Formats: sequence, C-alpha cells, structure tokens
Amino acid sequence: MMKPNTFRTLIVLALAGISALAVPAAAAPRETPKLTEPYRHWLEEEVVAIISATEREVFLKLTTDRERDLFIEAFWKQRDPTPGTPANEFKTEHYRRLAHADRILGRDSTRPGHRTDRGRMYVILGEPNDVQQYVGKSSTYDAEVWFYQDKADLGLPAGFNLVFFREKGSGEYRLYNPMADGPAALLSGYFGNPDSAAAYEKLREIEPSLAIVSLSLIPGESGGVYGRPAMSSDILLHRIEMAPSRNVGSKYAEKFLQYKDIVDVEYTANYLDSDGLIKVFRDPSGLYFVHYAVELPRLSVNQYGDRYSTTLKVNGRVTAGDGRLVHQFDKTVNLDLAEDQIIAASHSPFDFQDLFPLIGGDYKLSVLIKNEVSKEFTVFEQALRIPGGGAAVQMTQPLLGYRASPLEPAARRMKAFRIGSRQIFCQPNRTFVRGETMAVVFGLYNLPDELVSGGEVHIDLLKDGQPVRTIVRKPADYPDLPDILEELSLADLAPAHYAIKVSLSKAGAEIVAAAEEFDLSFAETVPRPWFSSRVLPPAGDPVYAETIGSELAQLGRFAEARVFLASALERRPDSEETAVSYARVCLDLDDAPAAAKALAPFVQASKKPLYETLVLAADLMKRTNDLAGAVGLIERAVAQYGINAALMNALGECHEGLAKPQEALAAYQKSLELSPDQPAIKARVEALKKKAGR
Repeated sequence: MMKPNTFRTLIVLALAGISALAVPAAAAPRETPKLTEPYRHWLEEEVVAIISATEREVFLKLTTDRERDLFIEAFWKQRDPTPGTPANEFKTEHYRRLAHADRILGRDSTRPGHRTDRGRMYVILGEPNDVQQYVGKSSTYDAEVWFYQDKADLGLPAGFNLVFFREKGSGEYRLYNPMADGPAALLSGYFGNPDSAAAYEKLREIEPSLAIVSLSLIPGESGGVYGRPAMSSDILLHRIEMAPSRNVGSKYAEKFLQYKDIVDVEYTANYLDSDGLIKVFRDPSGLYFVHYAVELPRLSVNQYGDRYSTTLKVNGRVTAGDGRLVHQFDKTVNLDLAEDQIIAASHSPFDFQDLFPLIGGDYKLSVLIKNEVSKEFTVFEQALRIPGGGAAVQMTQPLLGYRASPLEPAARRMKAFRIGSRQIFCQPNRTFVRGETMAVVFGLYNLPDELVSGGEVHIDLLKDGQPVRTIVRKPADYPDLPDILEELSLADLAPAHYAIKVSLSKAGAEIVAAAEEFDLSFAETVPRPWFSSRVLPPAGDPVYAETIGSELAQLGRFAEARVFLASALERRPDSEETAVSYARVCLDLDDAPAAAKALAPFVQASKKPLYETLVLAADLMKRTNDLAGAVGLIERAVAQYGINAALMNALGECHEGLAKPQEALAAYQKSLELSPDQPAIKARVEALKKKAGR
C-alpha cells in the first residue's frame, strides 16, 4: 500500500472514545435572553433533551454569534464517538431520533413530538426493542409499554420498561410513574381507593401483563409491600433523565467560557479533558522544584510519509493567593515519531512532563497546552504549596510510581520525577495492577543527626483507614536521604481503593506525616503513558537563581531578589536577560548606578541589544536627566524594533524636557495614530498646540 507523500493526514491517537449514547441530562426550558432564531431553536428545540444545565448556562452567557457557533461545534465534538473521522455518529443519530419523534410521536399532541414524554424518551434512549399497545379497551385507558435492553453504558438496568398512558383517557401519552401514579391511573371507571392493592388486583384481572409493569418497570422485580409500587422504578426514571450526562462532562463548556478570550478562536471548539499530577521535591542545592505531568487521553499528529509529527505550545502560570503572577513559562514542544512508535503510542495516553523551581508559599498552577496540528487545547489547574524556609523538619507528599529505574551518576540531571538516583515512572490517575511493584517516594528534609540515626520512618498501607501493611526503617537506612524510596509489591492485595501514609516519629511521637491515595484495579493491565520530558541544567546552575530572583521580584521582595539575581549575573556575566532582570530590581530599590553598570556592556556592544535593554537604559538616563542620551537610545530601539506608542510617548517626554516642543508634538501625534485611546497624550498635544499659538 502506497504511503501518502504529497499530502498530510491527521491521525488521532486515542486511548478511548466516547460512547455514542453518552449525552448530558435534559434541562427544563426556561426564558432565554435575546437570541436570534437559529440559536434559540438549537437551544430550546434541537438539544433540549440532551443539553446539561452547565452547558445551557454557558451558552446563554456567550455574547456573539461567532462564540455560539464555536460552542455548538464543541458541543457535538464532545459527543463524537469516533473523533478524528469526518462523521459524527452521535449527531447523526440524534437528529434522526429528533425527526422521528416530531414526525410520529407528536401526532396526538399540539406540541412538537420531541416535546412530548414519548418523544423525549425516544430522543434520549432511541428505538425500543419492543412495543406493546393497550388501546381501545373499555376498562383501561390507552397505554403503551416500551421495552429496552443493552443500555448499561448509560448506567441503566440490563432490561427495563417504560409505560405511557392517556391520562383520564384523553390528550397525549404521558410517562407513567408507578410511585406517583399507581395502577388506579391506568383504570377507567375505577372509583376505589387508589392507594390500596385493590386497584392492582382489578388491573390484573383485566390486563395481567399491564398490571405487572404498573408496579415495577424492571422485569422480574416484584412490587412493594402489599402489592404497592416499588421505589426502584422512581429511581430508574430519574436515572434515565440523567443518563445523557453520564459519559460527557460539562468541564469543556466551563473551559470554553473561561478561555474563549484567551485561546485563539480555532481552538475554542476543541477542548480536551485532561488529568494532572503535581509533586514537590528539593534539589541538592536546597531549592524546591515543582514536578508536574499533564495527561491527554489522545494526541493528534500529522503524517508525512512514514513520519508522524506535531507541535505543542505549553503556557504555564503560577499565581499567588492575591492573583499576582509569580512565575510564567512558554514552551514549544516538537514531537517527531516513526511508524513503529506511533503504533505503540496509539494505545496509550500522552503525558507532558516538566519541572521548575519555586519559592515557598501557596499558589495556583495553570498549564495550558495547545496542539497546533489539531487545534485542540486542554487546561490543568491545581493548588500547590511550597515549604518555606526555616530549620523545621519538612516532609513532601509521597509520589506513587509504577516503576523506579536506577540512573547512572552521569545521568542524574534535572528531569521531571527524577528523584535522587532513580527515575520514577508515574501517572496522574494513580491506578495500579496486582502484578506491579509500587514505588513510594518522598522527601524528608532538615533532619538533625539525632533523627537520622534515632528516628523512625513509617510507611503504612491503609484500606478503609485500617493498616494492611507497615514498614518501619531508620532514615539512615535510605542511601538517597533526604529522598526516600520504598518499593512495595502489590501481588497479595485485593483490588480496592487504598492509601499510603508516610510519617517520621521518634520514641512513638509522630513529628511529620503525609498521605496519598491510589486504586488497585481488577484489570490485568492498564495503559501506561508515553511522554515528553526535557532534561534541565544540573542542580545549582545559575539559571535557577535567576528564576528564583524573578519570582521574588514579582512578589515585591526586591532585596531578596537582588541577592539571587546578583549571584546569577556574577556567574553568567554574558547573559543580557539576566542583566535586564537584575537592573530592574536595582531600579525598584532606587539604585540607578548599579542598574546602569549592569546594562552598560550590552548597550555599548556592537551587536543588537535586546529591546528591553534599550528601553530600560533610556529610562535610567531620563532618571539622571541625561535626556539627549535617552533620545538616542529610544531612536535606536525604533530603528531596530519598529515604532510603538510607548516609545513615541517616551520620546515626546524627552523632547519636552529638552525644550523641543515641535519634536515632542510630532512624537505624541505619531503615538495617537498608533493608539488613539490615550486621553493624557491628547491633553499634552492640545497643551503643546496652545503654547505654540495654533
């Protein structure tokens, strides 16, 4: 078979598809804001039986038709059982059901067929396996019994019935509820006690098969006490109404609303749910690093001949409790795989893994990943805590891995989930199988000598809060201390939900403790991810001091930031980015001479300085009243990087200070051409014109 060389093919690597009948629960119609007819009809007529309350709420908050079109596209994509193929079988089947309900099931109603009880159930469940009709009887009202089976994917029994009847003998068919209606509702001319078993006995004499389903909609289940309806039917009807939301969550809708103004429009309809994992460990230099993984259920790639590739854009933000940005990163990840690799990867999820240093505190980490091939995006967000300074004993939350591979000394460089002398292979869902050995890894820091030799590390395996297995060792027994690794065989454990508790104690008194949960699966194997993870410079590299310094500066801790940035610049004197960061902190501390000294080598160099270097150096000259020098640097920035409003405003200020009103006016007017909405600059222009007598 010839492989395509002249065109590219989009391949979707999927761990699992979405069930064709997995749709969200129906939401009751309510008054909507002003929507044009196509969007009102879509919301209130086409998807009313399957849209969830969250999806509806998000749709009503959208403000443009472009956003609504993209949301509708995302709505159907979330329900596509075969993503990556041209057809959306769920959407096709839904509109077939809708048309059938309107054409057939609305004949006896003044409402559209999909608005009737029979129509709504048909749209949710599809064609019944069997239909029994009880019509034209003198002793019972017209009724239909629909039988369904094989709906376990919707969380429903293996087989069940639905009963519809004409209440009081007229009107459209209404859904029968054994608990709310009871057998008396199916009998015409019955005047006995509707709550007694007599109604059931009467119905059984007339229509025995109808009497059976009048007490329970689940075959083989008897009625309640004294022949009264069982509550299980009421539960069944509720589950049917909720069935559409069983396998399709609404998280994509929330992310659509949250990121519609941030993510490019071509991505917003293609949200992928993801799982994530964050752990914190300290490196040998004493800095804490955040190790994280974001797991995607599938990864789309392009095919060029026998090679497969894609490009991921990764943006991360760490914010403090008050919303201040503390750390940010942007990465481009290019993945290139051969055919044998793509075959193996097609059966597994994909993990993006990385790490970065972070100062002590409580934060929120948000990671946005965009696939440039498929225009899909996902977001992982989680709170995290980094231990502060001090001499107190500190313990990190345990990391649970499904494999721990020893590393040669030369390979022990900084990499996500590379702890001490081992590479830990882990997964966000923390699911294991009985044939595996679990690696339990955690950090135990600031241990005094008496605890190293006299303390006890306890590792407790718990089920329902009760110990199943306990390991006790001295901290000194672990060769990679302060990093601790213990490997536990899971072979003798029954599948269940478990927890691992780790603690340090002395003389029976617990000093610190932490815990993590995991699941032991009934399955023999679970899909393990393939991943992308870069190797960083070794511990103690000046790049980390620069990162920590920048984080401290973001939090306004300038004196501390200066110490780290000065150390980084001393060890990397040729790094212009480090010099700019250091100069900014010096300015925040009102030390203009130190800032100027740091920038001078790069301003004076023959090569093209960074834009930030020129702007910051110009600001320094303005502060020291060297306005002519500042004009020269601003003009260099314009010549090398182009015009923008900020540069023109700075140039205008300098010319004003140099008593050159015409040059200042020209600079301000150019700024307003680029950015008209600047009231302060407009006022300056008017003042200069007035002064010039214009």
